[in-house]
Amino acid sequence: MSAGTLFIVATPIGNLADMSPRALDTLRQAAAICAEDTRRTGQLLSHFGIATSLVALHEHNEDALAQRLVERLLAGDSLALVSDAGTPLVSDPGFRVVRAARAAGIKVSPVPGACAAIAALSVAGLPSDRFVFEGFLPAKASARREQLARLAGETRTLVFYESSHRIEESLADMAATLGADRPAVMARELTKLFETVLDGDLAGLQARVASDDNQRKGEFVVMVQGAGDDAAAQLTEGKRVYALLGQHLPPSTAAKLAAEITGAPRKSLYGS
Repeated sequence: MSAGTLFIVATPIGNLADMSPRALDTLRQAAAICAEDTRRTGQLLSHFGIATSLVALHEHNEDALAQRLVERLLAGDSLALVSDAGTPLVSDPGFRVVRAARAAGIKVSPVPGACAAIAALSVAGLPSDRFVFEGFLPAKASARREQLARLAGETRTLVFYESSHRIEESLADMAATLGADRPAVMARELTKLFETVLDGDLAGLQARVASDDNQRKGEFVVMVQGAGDDAAAQLTEGKRVYALLGQHLPPSTAAKLAAEITGAPRKSLYGS
């Protein structure tokens, strides 16, 4: 018996009309659907009249389940993998199953569709020729600020996911760490009834969210313009690298290496 195929199926991020005909056919014909939340996916399947059985696949059982799924695929079953919404594996479980399937020589085929990060970037009006996707920032404030500090000199557009529980705090930390006047866009509830896309600078977005309860509800994509490729950006990155190297090297050596790595003036780093 020939092996089956593992289909990675994107589902809508809000508007069910975004479900593609190919995705529907794939979900109907699969032997089973691996879903992060079987209740949520069950509602989606019910809407479209699909009766395919579901297998719960989430971060807590993915390692244990991967080999069993590979065995089903090798036995000839074709399986579909979905996340709660959007494109699987983008800040969602699934890569371990995909890696195990590919290692076993099984065909893994994408069924493309919605992705919140790409949808948001397409309407943001920020540079999109080069960007870096950072997913969710750490929940703890100290770890979140450390992560943002590491990104302060990044010249590509930054793309983050955030929840309603932390959006206000995350915007405040972004403004403090990346710069209050850094251009940014916040997309909320994309493709849903209360979709909003707000732009301005980080300080302005933070103030807008703080003053409006509605802007703290839903699911968020926050996009921040990268640091300019100029002397100020080089100095910011140089100081960050110098601080890291300075934990292990003499100041003069750390400054010399940081300057070589980032292009920042050595004299501006030494003793900073």
